[in-house]
Amino acid sequence: MKTLYIVRHAKSSWEYDSVKDIDRPLKERGINDAHLLSKYLAKKINKPDVFLSSSANRALHTAVIFCENFGYPLSNLKIKRQLYNFSDGYLVKTVKALDDSFDSAIVFSHDHGINSFVNKFGNKPIAHVTTCGVVGIQFDTKHWKDIKKGSTILVEFPKNHR
Repeated sequence: MKTLYIVRHAKSSWEYDSVKDIDRPLKERGINDAHLLSKYLAKKINKPDVFLSSSANRALHTAVIFCENFGYPLSNLKIKRQLYNFSDGYLVKTVKALDDSFDSAIVFSHDHGINSFVNKFGNKPIAHVTTCGVVGIQFDTKHWKDIKKGSTILVEFPKNHR
């Protein structure tokens, strides 16, 4: 059995015109939501075996907050530039390439890729994964490379915890 948690980065700021998209920071609301949801999840689920994040500032900052609240060492956080992509192709490749010694993983990425992924691989239709939304999918397989349709076991959005 393999369990994957996918997190859409928390709410980011569009306040700075000169900042490149990859460098956009989190808004205060995003920081607060990331703390809110990660503290809640740290009590609800087992700590994932591996944390992976897009290299985009907003995803990475979200991941750092989750690491802090789960007690996961920042030095073990894996940063994947290919997760800074807006299709599910790189997300699928990243998940299927996970080491089989990990039974669970949490991945921090972006809007369109996440929405496509959770609807392709989960069994519960989700219209839109909001910022800092978390979806958990369990796969009945021993090998990440063999994941197919799984069971959606968790859907959490910050608005349900405010």
